[in-house]
Amino acid sequence: MSKVDVLLGLQWGDEGKGKIVDVLTPNYDVIARFQGGPNAGHTLEFNGIKHVLHIIPSGIFHKEKINVIGNGVLIEPAIFNDEVEALRKKDVEPTHNLFISKKAHLILPTHRLLDAANEQAKGNAKIGSTLKGIGPAYTDKIARTGIRVGDILEFDFREKYQLLKFQHLQIAKMQNFDVDAFRIGDMTLDEYEEKWMKSLDTLRTFQLINSEYFINNCLRDGKRVLAEGAQGSMLDIDFGSYPFVTSSSTITAGVCSGLGVAPSAIGRVMGITKAYCTRVGAGPFPTELFDATGRTLCELGHEFGATTGRARRCGWIDMPALRYACMLNGVTDLIVTKPDIMDGFDEIKMCTSYVINDKDTDEIPFEFNEVEIRPNLLSFPGWKQSLSSARSYDELPVQLLQYLEAIEKRSGVRIMAVSVSPDRKDVLFR
Repeated sequence: MSKVDVLLGLQWGDEGKGKIVDVLTPNYDVIARFQGGPNAGHTLEFNGIKHVLHIIPSGIFHKEKINVIGNGVLIEPAIFNDEVEALRKKDVEPTHNLFISKKAHLILPTHRLLDAANEQAKGNAKIGSTLKGIGPAYTDKIARTGIRVGDILEFDFREKYQLLKFQHLQIAKMQNFDVDAFRIGDMTLDEYEEKWMKSLDTLRTFQLINSEYFINNCLRDGKRVLAEGAQGSMLDIDFGSYPFVTSSSTITAGVCSGLGVAPSAIGRVMGITKAYCTRVGAGPFPTELFDATGRTLCELGHEFGATTGRARRCGWIDMPALRYACMLNGVTDLIVTKPDIMDGFDEIKMCTSYVINDKDTDEIPFEFNEVEIRPNLLSFPGWKQSLSSARSYDELPVQLLQYLEAIEKRSGVRIMAVSVSPDRKDVLFR
């Protein structure tokens, strides 16, 4: 029986998961998303063209590979429809190789309304939601009032929909939110609802399956399965920088509940980290740079959210957080992305531990959001040259190899590959 290999982010998201999944897909038979929703933005670049996926797995451009949206994923039908149409314009027909779990939950237009209402109610304490309805949809899932993909095939779907919509509107009004003024893009709620309902017709054309049986049958038949995560480990609902987190389990444990596989079915766990750190939205970020170096990282790295367009906060690599993520996930292999962004730097720094209340620690504190954290920084010489000519791992500059060796030593995990450009061809495996 085969195992499920896992690929996920080890920071606050935006580590480059989509590209790496695309690169690894030829080695697998099935690519399966296990959590998150349209708050994800997985960017792939090849043949000089940039592709951004939000819900559909990143193996979709490989027509001979099966892609699965698992039960742990949230689907917003209108966004999904737009994504399908964009793929078709690139001569990709996703109905041929994309299967969708009947147990995946739907994001309703009023979930997006509640997301905006909740953020408004928080005032200065807002968490920086993408306003895609993620939190409210997962809330309904846990409250056992959510609507699932399989429900759109049932005769009483409209009745379920109207009941949940009514509940959402009542909650928004209790929060004194101006429902009439709410817009999704340039559409009123009623206009967007009409688009949303039409998008269900697209969803119904796909193969809607009991994905837990499908995945386990694939494993039994010896097929190779890669589980694709969204967001990053430090945004995990349980172990991230709560409450500045996403609403799902972004770590390896989420694969089991998000795809319906046993813990014993997990194989390799490949974790992705940037050579520096970024974060979108509010929340603690101990190594954040507020100076010209931080702005340079943002500009050279094109650090703007693929989903929101917001500028990402940038800083040095955070080894206490990386060690923590490796521990939680059982990471067996590291992949480092975007060292090329620092090609021109004279000096590279790494946070090796924190100073909290005048004491050194290498643990993530419970009071992560409340205490002042000062990073202990270790300096490395920059490599001061372009990485574009490197065609193998061993051809990388010695200064970069020393930096990567320090990441390995302090994380306790071997690096399997380094990505030195946005293009899929520039991933250097050891």
